[in-house]
Amino acid sequence: MAKEENKLQYSLIDIDGVKYKTILTEKFKQRKKYEENNPNLIRAFIPGTILEILIKNKRKVKEGDIVLILEAMKMMNSVIAPMDGEVKLTVKKGDIVSKNQILFEII
Repeated sequence: MAKEENKLQYSLIDIDGVKYKTILTEKFKQRKKYEENNPNLIRAFIPGTILEILIKNKRKVKEGDIVLILEAMKMMNSVIAPMDGEVKLTVKKGDIVSKNQILFEII
């Protein structure tokens, strides 16, 4: 039993200031790191094609304004501004976007 413990690689994890000694699996070590949600970055909720951009780059928008049209599975989805601000586009008309790709940023 003691020899088995020597072979194991223990790691320390700090959770709310308390340190825990544990064994991490390879799957856990290779996981995608947590990224806090930034409400200013508007991402594609489904893969598709940018059909039309209704707001020009660096223009002011109000909450609820339609910024662009995303075609996905033969449906036209209106992507709206979730808050007031200035639009900084990262896509152009005709672009094919994947899920979670950044479409625009509200500054």
